Amino acid sequence: MKDLPEDLAAHLAGGVTTLARCLRVIRRDGVVLGFTDHDRDLAFDGVVHRADSGFTASAIESVAGLSVSNVDVEGALSADAVTEADLAAGRYDDAEVLIHLVNWRDVAQRVLLRRGHIGQVTRGRSGFTAELRGLAHRLDQVTGRLFERRCAWNLGDARCGIDLSLPAHRATATVMAVEGRMTLVMDGLDGHDGGDFAFGTLTWTGGANAGTGFEIARQHGARITLLLPPPMAPAPGDTALLTAGCDRRFETCRERFANTVAFGGFPHMPGTDFALSYPSQGDGNDGSSLV
Repeated sequence: MKDLPEDLAAHLAGGVTTLARCLRVIRRDGVVLGFTDHDRDLAFDGVVHRADSGFTASAIESVAGLSVSNVDVEGALSADAVTEADLAAGRYDDAEVLIHLVNWRDVAQRVLLRRGHIGQVTRGRSGFTAELRGLAHRLDQVTGRLFERRCAWNLGDARCGIDLSLPAHRATATVMAVEGRMTLVMDGLDGHDGGDFAFGTLTWTGGANAGTGFEIARQHGARITLLLPPPMAPAPGDTALLTAGCDRRFETCRERFANTVAFGGFPHMPGTDFALSYPSQGDGNDGSSLV
């Protein structure tokens, strides 16, 4: 149950109401956007909630317990609001969302209805539909330490300790040719022919995709294959910064990075077959190590 401000409660108790819903999106890069289903802009808390976005929201349903409460929001794609390129580049992924119920005659009379994050986004020809996930969806995310053979750290983080700013772990390259939507032939990768950038990142520094980053699936010499296609088609002459990646195997940590002391996995951990095994006659059950 929500506690309503006295003035808003009195307004709701009246015979006629002047209510609108306002949605505020806070992206991870700090950009804040406001939308409303009212027919004119509404401003409060330093944010203008625009009425020309085509914003509509489905009914909000609250459920008991820890089940996730979801809301779908529809809106129009426009050049100065939510663009198709920004959606494709992932700039709205996991953005924080606040939905207010507002008296549009007096925006001081308002209440926060729901707070959550953007989940799945579906794009159409002229609009989009975004799923707003409630705060309870965070409880479905894996947290804490997992015991597994591969390394649990991200290459370059504080636990890994590898300095990705060193020239040995990055390169500035230029697109020489484009093969399909996700494969690029790049110049500037001399000395990195051994697949150093597989599982790494490619950040565009020039061209139509400048400022966006993508994961690298594979590297074969000068040929780079991205995990996902860029929102805009790359072209010869586009520039990018490539950062090394890691497949999280103990052998890679030892041979490429000489960093086994900080390896975050358990490479000698017995597998499932061993855990389900049982002693049998003739198997050499002498208590010696099996790995």
